[in-house]
Amino acid sequence: MAFPACERRPNVQGNGEAFLQGVWSQDSIANAAKLMNYTQHQVKITCDSFYVDLTTHSKVNYYEDPCYNNGVWKEYAKGVYQVRKDSLFLEGTYTKANYKQKVSGCYTIGIYRKSFLIKSKDSTHLSLQSLSDQRDVNLVLKQKIKCVPQEL
Repeated sequence: MAFPACERRPNVQGNGEAFLQGVWSQDSIANAAKLMNYTQHQVKITCDSFYVDLTTHSKVNYYEDPCYNNGVWKEYAKGVYQVRKDSLFLEGTYTKANYKQKVSGCYTIGIYRKSFLIKSKDSTHLSLQSLSDQRDVNLVLKQKIKCVPQEL
């Protein structure tokens, strides 16, 4: 008699979504000059993984002076993503600029978890809306990437 068992998955990253593969950049923010703060995104998606660079511009100092950096600072995160119906889910961790684990320092540490509504997409544009603050994130494809799954 055979017992049903869990099947071990290969130790290789998944393929992800073909339409997302590439380097995407948010070149501008609507009404940026009127906002107290905003964050520009640059996202690299390869297979089922993402790497995001976040450049925040703020007129309000939320941090100690060395961290505030005259109102402009960068944060980084990496992880895996999933598309379900019309939504994009990113889950990972905040990192240093080299995408290695960050355990202390300025800005955010720990879990990076963001959800977006996919408003529209084509071969060179991706329009998202953050489900946490309803801000639009309009991305332009800067470089197409072909998924070649890597060992984990």
